[in-house]
Amino acid sequence: MRKIILLSFLSLGFNSAFAQSAPYWQQHADYKMEVSMDVKNYQYKGKQELVYTNNSPDTLKKVFYHLYPNAFQPGSEMDARLHFIKDPDGRMVNKVKGADGKEIKQSRIETLKPNETGYLKITNFKQDGAVAQTRVSGTILEVTLAKPILPNSKTTFTLDFDGQVPVQIRRSGRNNSEGVELSMSQWYPKLAEFDFEGWHADPYIAREFHGVWGNFDVKITIDKDYTIGGSGYLQDKNSIGHGYQDEGVTVTYPKKAKTLTWHFIAPNVHDFTWAADKEYNHDIVKGPNGVDLHFFYKNNEKTTANWKQLEPLMVKVMEYYNQRVGAYPYKQYSFIQGGDGGMEYAMCTLMLGNGTLEGILGTATHELGHSWFQHILASNESKHPWMDEGFTTYIEDSALNELKGDKKEANPFVGNYKAYYSLVNSGKEQPQTTHGDRYDENRPYSISSYVKGSLFLSQLEYVIGKENVDATLKRYFNDFKFKHPTPNDIKRTAERVSGAELDWYLVDWTQTTNTIDYGIKDVVDNAGKTTISLERIGRMPMPIDLKVDYTDGTSETFYIPLRMMNFIKPNPNPNEKRTVLEDWAWAQQNYSFTIEKNKTSIKKITIDPSGLMADVKQTNNVFEVK
Repeated sequence: MRKIILLSFLSLGFNSAFAQSAPYWQQHADYKMEVSMDVKNYQYKGKQELVYTNNSPDTLKKVFYHLYPNAFQPGSEMDARLHFIKDPDGRMVNKVKGADGKEIKQSRIETLKPNETGYLKITNFKQDGAVAQTRVSGTILEVTLAKPILPNSKTTFTLDFDGQVPVQIRRSGRNNSEGVELSMSQWYPKLAEFDFEGWHADPYIAREFHGVWGNFDVKITIDKDYTIGGSGYLQDKNSIGHGYQDEGVTVTYPKKAKTLTWHFIAPNVHDFTWAADKEYNHDIVKGPNGVDLHFFYKNNEKTTANWKQLEPLMVKVMEYYNQRVGAYPYKQYSFIQGGDGGMEYAMCTLMLGNGTLEGILGTATHELGHSWFQHILASNESKHPWMDEGFTTYIEDSALNELKGDKKEANPFVGNYKAYYSLVNSGKEQPQTTHGDRYDENRPYSISSYVKGSLFLSQLEYVIGKENVDATLKRYFNDFKFKHPTPNDIKRTAERVSGAELDWYLVDWTQTTNTIDYGIKDVVDNAGKTTISLERIGRMPMPIDLKVDYTDGTSETFYIPLRMMNFIKPNPNPNEKRTVLEDWAWAQQNYSFTIEKNKTSIKKITIDPSGLMADVKQTNNVFEVK
């Protein structure tokens, strides 16, 4: 029996070691697609050839595809969600009067007529020329393969598809609120991601996306009057024109030509998006490192000036992102008026464009930031939306603050802290480990993902120092670009850069709803000296920065390391005297120390003068000596 038990433990240990030492791998998908768009009825037909490389150690007997347009049908999961969530997205509902005369919110999807819905129908699916069995379940296509795909082997899938562009409800669709005819996102049969966690065949309910990297070769045939902007490089620009042609080239079309076929190639991306309209202005501006920044916006005299002012600003924003995170690896990015707000895609964004300059600048800055965190790093946005939305919000706020020049704010994240505190006080916070689709309400999702996710980094500045966070971002990008990093990867990168132990930070901040609350408990005279007593009230641990302002106008700071960090943060204000005190163990709720001056010489004592620690109760952080 002892031998059996010992062998069992050895087996468990061996399996664990094997899993931890397994080499990194990821799948690869190369798409070739030809699609023809009928702009009269908003229907399209296409053919797709996909070469799939199985780099995993698994033998695959099934694969899954996303059929996103199917979400825009009455009775879909997206429709059902709008019926039952307490705070449905205002863009996706109509306000109507119920039977009792009270105003209710009605799902816009529920009211779609057959010619207004979205759909994607798949036929003639084959694997290496052999018919494969398919089954559609909502927005997911399940394929039982004709033959298994062995590890380290390739196979070719071919299929035909028929689609209908829905009335614009969410992200994709036709005739959006600003009159853009076609916002073609999530429009094609897209292979689901398979990684070390298994398949990620998430139904399209609300948000977000996760995809397989590959090369896209796409040909789009459409009425010749339409201008297209989107992912990828246009291959035949001097034949197509529409603002793409080289300087001095005059483009003419055959008199009888009614359509044009646009040929795009997008290398090493995990999505392909396009938009089309007959009234697009198209400008090209040179960005940093030879990147062409394309701007597509409606020919509207009321908004054209804002777009023109936006262009040089986005050059500056890209320069800032390159410097703070890492070099943008493609040679093109497009800002395209379309969609229903702002949404990131490969090498482009769809964004509303009729607002103020400040509004479209904020949207464009945020969506461009996604290129680094969602389309180059590409964490699983469905499972860990805070890693993408939050980090993008952090870098967006930093960039917009940089654009202010001499008027920069010392803490550009103040609004984010206030929003987080409001979520905590609401009692509706859920852990950031919650899947993006499974938050009880939309507002807690947004604050948790965008705001609390941003605070992960701004608060990390407080924990390990801004210089270490700057170095962490650069190393994280360099080490994990095109690798789908997980939460542990950003934590380990920060540890490698700083030397601090940060597992407690990742666990408490992202896997629980534990809060930070430290307070000044007492300040007393002690034989001509002053003893300061602090207390930990919240569950989440933190190191403590404390500032003492004296009546003579001088000040000094005290730093209390957190024992479990095994780390001393560099002095954030080298010109100010700082004393490093004995560390504070988390299990000890109280902490006291004595300074060499009497109480009457003290004007004010402040916990975290930077405001970067997300202490949920600020009133006990300051003690003023009366």
